[in-house]
Amino acid sequence: MPRRLVRFLPLAFLALLAACAAPADVDEPPVDMGNFHLGYNIVVVDNPEIGPFSRKASDEEWKEVLTEAIDRRFGGYDGDKLYHIGIKVDAYALAVPGIPLVFTPNSVLVLTVSIWDDAAGKPLNEEPKAFTVFEGLSGKTLVSSGLTQTRKQQMTRLANNAARMIQEWILENPEWVGLPPLPDKAGEEAASGN
Repeated sequence: MPRRLVRFLPLAFLALLAACAAPADVDEPPVDMGNFHLGYNIVVVDNPEIGPFSRKASDEEWKEVLTEAIDRRFGGYDGDKLYHIGIKVDAYALAVPGIPLVFTPNSVLVLTVSIWDDAAGKPLNEEPKAFTVFEGLSGKTLVSSGLTQTRKQQMTRLANNAARMIQEWILENPEWVGLPPLPDKAGEEAASGN
């Protein structure tokens, strides 16, 4: 069995068992992002690893759908500091039609992400952050998204979920965007005398 396939099997297995992310929520009201203003939205897709039993998508299609999702999620923020989001698509599997109750695959997308502070000229995260993005459970993905959704719909759902996860990650580090520390971090700082 090819080594690349062996590395991807655990992700394929996870995609078969669970859809861990909540459905995309691009229509919800925006959350406070402090001084965030989206600068460059860079998506790099260069022959990512493709999981077994996957529909194929071109590098350009992934770039387009992820760029649109990031623009939708972050483009409305008009803070006074520029941040750039860099995304690299490492791997994906887009579910094919399966046999209900026997083979019901769901889709998965693997990304690495960096957030750049424009003024500082460097990334805020020391190492790129890895994300494994699932479609999320819904009536359309419970059986198999390969049966109920087109390839484009699967990609859009994954991209929207990825954008949401990136936003949650940024908000887990509120100091990046000039927001107060999270309650548990504030308590830790007070206890340590900082």
